[in-house]
Amino acid sequence: MIIWITGLSGSGKTTLSKNLIKDLKLILKKKKLIHLDGDQFREVFKDLGHSLKDRLINAERISKLVNFLNKNLDIIIVVSILSVSQKWLNWNKKNNKNYFQIFLNVPIKILKKRNIRNVYSNKKNVVGIDIKYKKPLNNYFIFHNNFKKKFLIYAKKKILLDKKIKKILKRYA
Repeated sequence: MIIWITGLSGSGKTTLSKNLIKDLKLILKKKKLIHLDGDQFREVFKDLGHSLKDRLINAERISKLVNFLNKNLDIIIVVSILSVSQKWLNWNKKNNKNYFQIFLNVPIKILKKRNIRNVYSNKKNVVGIDIKYKKPLNNYFIFHNNFKKKFLIYAKKKILLDKKIKKILKRYA
């Protein structure tokens, strides 16, 4: 199973992913979980910048790796990545069984104001600033993160209690 969490920088993808994994570890007896985070994944290769071209290369790499893991290992994969390419999101959905795409929809003006990790202080190669961002299509869930503690509780509950997801999780319990 793949839970793919996407949204702009600072929208809470990594925070939600880490909290979700924490809960999954409590639920599951077989702790077959992996978290692939876009920032950490980028650090493995260190050959790409943040231009649109490099982001598209990174999107292909992570999509193909997740697909490989999903087909060859009996694990739950939680991905937190910006995902600028609808092409690769569509590819993920078409090529992966039990793929659940979650979009954290946070307005750019809120993200600029919060400016976590000073991402929005840069003027070049910033998705949502000089790199156009199109909201992803065909999401399983769309959450509007208000950055309050209750949001994490609500989002995790909505994901973990979803009928389809719950049915798949039973295999791992």
